[in-house]
Amino acid sequence: MKQFSLLSLFFLFLFVTFAQIPANYYTNAEGKQNKDLKAALSAIITNGYHQRTYKDLWTDFYTTDDRPDGKVWDMYSNCSFTFGTDQDHGTGGTTECEFYNREHSIPNSWFGGENYPMYSDLFHLYPTDKYVNGQRGNEPYGETNSGTTYGNGSKKGKGIAELGYTGIVFEPIDEYKGDFARTYFYMTTRYLSTNLSQTTEGKVVFTYVGSKSDLTDYALNLFLKWHRNDPVSEKETDRNNTVYGLQKNRNPFIDYPELVEYIWGNHQNEAWYITQGVSETTIPTIKITRYYNGIKIEGATPNAQIELYSVLGQNVYLSKINNDFLPLDHLKQGFYIIKIENYIQKIVW
Repeated sequence: MKQFSLLSLFFLFLFVTFAQIPANYYTNAEGKQNKDLKAALSAIITNGYHQRTYKDLWTDFYTTDDRPDGKVWDMYSNCSFTFGTDQDHGTGGTTECEFYNREHSIPNSWFGGENYPMYSDLFHLYPTDKYVNGQRGNEPYGETNSGTTYGNGSKKGKGIAELGYTGIVFEPIDEYKGDFARTYFYMTTRYLSTNLSQTTEGKVVFTYVGSKSDLTDYALNLFLKWHRNDPVSEKETDRNNTVYGLQKNRNPFIDYPELVEYIWGNHQNEAWYITQGVSETTIPTIKITRYYNGIKIEGATPNAQIELYSVLGQNVYLSKINNDFLPLDHLKQGFYIIKIENYIQKIVW
């Protein structure tokens, strides 16, 4: 029988997730829904924004995209690039692993070329292998069953008809699909009043209606899928915090992934509050112990309401406590938020 206290894990999670989010940063977004929520987030992440120059990015990458081994963290390749030494200087890059350069995950041609502040916004610029970057070109992201496969498994080929687009697409590996999805959610929110679809390829992904930017049905379905299947990683959280130190703004869809559902997904028409994710209002009088087929709850008020949420904010369980044991063997493995009255805790199942 396996059992352990989850309290220390919960406090560690709070430290990692919330330690570097400024107090009251998202207050003006609470209680809002749908387009009003998106507009409030846009105002929050635009206010105080510190614009980087395109040249700044070379040195910014040293801290925003460094792997644990100190090498460049490239999501397009498995190359082992050294910062500075392997930086693109304008020549070469005809094969993989020669040089890295600055990849606009949203091609800059889509929004008018060297058009600031989008042109240097770190939240959609990443260091990538120069050759693979060039092969991707200005093609939209998507999924493909054909074409060319690159060193780390990224692919370029014809899009899958069932997904809504049969033009040429670039497909990153599964490990980073959620990263790019949340990048696009950020961009259409940060640049809410900017036309991000000025070319044919851009129109595959972005709409611009009533002077507002959003995602096409094709892109929304694709990125919702990627977002849900590839949750926020420590890499993203660390990068979010580092970029905040440089640009003075954050990606809200990394801080609170459930926001995606409230704007585009399963929680539309519902008001969002921070406490619907995880809050620091923990009352450590309730003890939760994990067993192989569920959790034992001690110290809760009899008949108290108990709720379980996925890390995406989806409610997966709602009931009353009628004994001190809650079977969970029907759930998939993963991270969940348990809420009992005012008590909130993260559990790992």
